[in-house]
Amino acid sequence: MITRYPFETLGHADHGWLNARHHFSFARYYNPERLGFGRLLVINDDRIAAHRGFSPHPHDNMEIITYVRAGAISHEDSMGNAGRTVAGDVQVMSAGTGVVHGEFNREAEETTLYQIWIEPNARNVAPRWDSKAFPKEPVTDALPLLVSGMPEHAERGALFIHQDAAIYGGRLRDGTTVTQPIKHQAYVLASLGSVKLGDVTLQQGDGAEITGDAAVTITALGDAEVLLIDVPVH
Repeated sequence: MITRYPFETLGHADHGWLNARHHFSFARYYNPERLGFGRLLVINDDRIAAHRGFSPHPHDNMEIITYVRAGAISHEDSMGNAGRTVAGDVQVMSAGTGVVHGEFNREAEETTLYQIWIEPNARNVAPRWDSKAFPKEPVTDALPLLVSGMPEHAERGALFIHQDAAIYGGRLRDGTTVTQPIKHQAYVLASLGSVKLGDVTLQQGDGAEITGDAAVTITALGDAEVLLIDVPVH
């Protein structure tokens, strides 16, 4: 079953320098019917103004994934890590026993990104941070694997997380159709353009839950970018 969540129905917070849409309850946005999706707890669709960002703040026992859609984000943390992740690339932070980090848009343009939180399957692990560049060419056969803690993906070069979950994502040219297998249940994000999931159309910014299906067929209605997050139920 596919359930669409239109962009205009998502939680919204405009802080001036940060314009955010929340797919699930987060901060001051609370919706008792949107408290996460299995082990997926947060998806924030963030627009961060030039030369602004999130000042250092703490986290623990959470897998925090950032997918940059436009611009770039610069990361610094209490472990001594520093890095810059650009559009189409991904960074992952396992907060584990605790870490303090800041995320800044040091660019001269607005940065847009998805911030994704997944509940880990192991608590109080050593905190860590990593990032990776991925190919930017449109795909024709399958969405690239970006992030995974699934044992069967151990040798596929994805960024690691502490959970039996995976994130796939990439660009599709107009008319391209791919079939994506689903291990658990999936949440799909229309990052750019419009896509069709079976008989359900997603416009840019929409999200969709997929439950009870072992695969989904994704068709690009124009040039598009899509993410699929495969996560266990509780």
